[in-house]
Amino acid sequence: MPTFLKQLLASCLGVLLALGVLILIGVGIVARLSDQASKPPKIAANTVLHLKFDKQIPERTNNLEMNPFDFSNQKILGLQDIVRTIRQAKTDDEIRGIFLELQGSTYGHATMHALHDVLVEFKESGKFIIAYGDYFEQGGYYLSAVADQVIVNPMGDFSFRGFAAIIPFFKNMLDKVGVKMQVFYAGQYKSATEPYRLSEMSDANRLQVREFMEDLFQNYLADIAQHRNIPFDELRSLSDNFKIQKVEDAAQYGLVDQLGYKDEAISWMRNKLGLEQSDELPMVELEAYYLASKEPTNFRINDKIAILYSEGNIIMGEGDPGTIGDQKYTKLIQDIREDDDIKAVVLRINSPGGSALASENIWRELQLLREAHKPLVVSMGDYAASGGYYIACLGDSILANANTLTGSIGVFNILPNARELLNDHLGITFDTVNTGSNSTGLTPFFDLAAADAEWLQTSVDSIYEHFLQRVGEGRGMTRDAVHEIAQGRVWTGQKAQQIGLVDQLGDLDDAIDIAAYLSGLEDYRLAEYPEIQDPLQAFVKELTGGEETGIQSQLLQQQLGAYYPYYQQLETLKQLKGYQALLPFFVLPN
Repeated sequence: MPTFLKQLLASCLGVLLALGVLILIGVGIVARLSDQASKPPKIAANTVLHLKFDKQIPERTNNLEMNPFDFSNQKILGLQDIVRTIRQAKTDDEIRGIFLELQGSTYGHATMHALHDVLVEFKESGKFIIAYGDYFEQGGYYLSAVADQVIVNPMGDFSFRGFAAIIPFFKNMLDKVGVKMQVFYAGQYKSATEPYRLSEMSDANRLQVREFMEDLFQNYLADIAQHRNIPFDELRSLSDNFKIQKVEDAAQYGLVDQLGYKDEAISWMRNKLGLEQSDELPMVELEAYYLASKEPTNFRINDKIAILYSEGNIIMGEGDPGTIGDQKYTKLIQDIREDDDIKAVVLRINSPGGSALASENIWRELQLLREAHKPLVVSMGDYAASGGYYIACLGDSILANANTLTGSIGVFNILPNARELLNDHLGITFDTVNTGSNSTGLTPFFDLAAADAEWLQTSVDSIYEHFLQRVGEGRGMTRDAVHEIAQGRVWTGQKAQQIGLVDQLGDLDDAIDIAAYLSGLEDYRLAEYPEIQDPLQAFVKELTGGEETGIQSQLLQQQLGAYYPYYQQLETLKQLKGYQALLPFFVLPN
């Protein structure tokens, strides 16, 4: 009887839980339909656009793992929609200014530069921008420096130390536990393998990191110097000599206008708008204004330019949102190629690279697209490096941001040898019976045979030569000319333009204009890919046996916060298979 009661209670509990999930989904569906059916908010006169930039910014709206338990009509705006929305606000008579409340906002350098440029456009229209922060990290301050008035909390903090790269090295730790990473690479600057074979940066890697970080920092200081009317050399001295140690120093040297509080920033805006202090200040959040100002698509225009957003690591298989799975992207490119209404393609890349084989598969479909006589224009975001450049090099025209990190034309492969760890530390041994001397293949349980090591290095060298050939064909360069600027070296967009890897500096809108010109289009509409799956649909897919990473990643993002990108890098390393064309690091303006 006790066993029967336990089983009965367990069954009832399971049914109740299942009903609870179904009710939750049902409520979510009703809420989602209700939100979608509701009208966008109406923008009142004298409205201020409130910008926080406190969420991830993908390239394409919602192209990332979404929270499956948030049944609101959530929009994680992509960079391009943010830029277009602020440009819309520039010409909207109801929007009078922007309130920036950024503090620690930090994204890739090209993303920050794009946000900076559109804020400059808004300010040049004659409308005001005010910035307030309880504290300012360097990324948040970079955008805030555009403002007419910059206010920081008198008890806050202000960072102006310059840029630095901190790279972890694991070789000594691996030696201690008895794991040897057998590394094969092509390109003296291909530094992704250095943490496993060295205990500090090589001279070549130190040189390349120093050079591109110096370029990024000079661009950063040049923009701030212009907005704050402070000589570049003076700003450089303030940073190099650590003159800004507290917010009072930032005010003394002219980096901020006022030490004050958020209510004082709101009072400043009321005065700017001619309101009484008792009047309500109309303010609209970015996502709400996006919904209110979004222009409907004119489907009566048949001719289309496709924008294919390619962001995240390049991997084999279908891939999750925010990654470039070769199966998904080859199918997308094939569909675009076969769509007669699509006259040109803009490939927007924000990727550090990844699998060499997946990159080749995507390259092949792009080649077929070119053979179908559809112009291909490439627009680069924060990164278009290694495998990201592999899929870019076919472009009829390649555009980058000055702060884009690109190049890194090189290849590597890593095979761990855990024999010492297993044998000497854990007491686990392995034996084998082979039909031939090479039958065991590549395994972490035995030392790598000399013939296998030679074969792996030869394979890496062969793929590198293949990479050089692809770039040479795409850019009209000889193999030796490509090799001279390749070897795994990372370049900023402005340097890449000088050495021939990039045609011109510009943003996505510039790339669209070029695609329209190359295809002879005057009237066209944009078609954006990939299609974004509704978070609720993704949740149901997970419940019915789909992938589990959506829920897991959302929980981890909530727990890790700003450290989540580092977890993503570790996960990338765990999933590496085969030969990789991958950027070894991410650079953020902290």
